[in-house]
Amino acid sequence: MDKLTLEALIELLNECNDWEDPIEPSPEVLDATFDALGYDSLTLLNAVSKLERQFGIELPETVTSEAKTPRQLLAVVDACLA
Repeated sequence: MDKLTLEALIELLNECNDWEDPIEPSPEVLDATFDALGYDSLTLLNAVSKLERQFGIELPETVTSEAKTPRQLLAVVDACLA
């Protein structure tokens, strides 16, 4: 089964944010909040929807309110893929 990488997640978030102030995937962004990285709730909702379609999974409805960092979102996606 596929696994979501940090690089793929950041690229998707940048895309969903219309490439406005794109960030580079690096270990430092793993624990930064989405707010601090410049991603708003609409960007996250769009990204979650695309992840569900891409991987054929259903993420919990609370994922956007509970996953505050890329590391946390990666963990939720990986748990759904397991």
